Amino acid sequence: MSKRFAIGDHVAWNSEAGRVSGTIIAIHTSDFDYKGHTHRASPDVPQYEIRSDRTDHVAAHKGAALTLLDGDAS
Repeated sequence: MSKRFAIGDHVAWNSEAGRVSGTIIAIHTSDFDYKGHTHRASPDVPQYEIRSDRTDHVAAHKGAALTLLDGDAS
């Protein structure tokens, strides 16, 4: 079972460009089409859409690929 996250969580993941951080904007619990590919998701293994902090690019990842970051509140 993968890690669980919520919409609004600030997370990080590894990409081809290195470590990226962003905010979860959607959670998928069933298969969905994204950027021309079918991504597999289920209630037990959801996929998360994350908007990058730097570029506003949106990526989809399973929870196992994500790390929750501490809040940036001052």
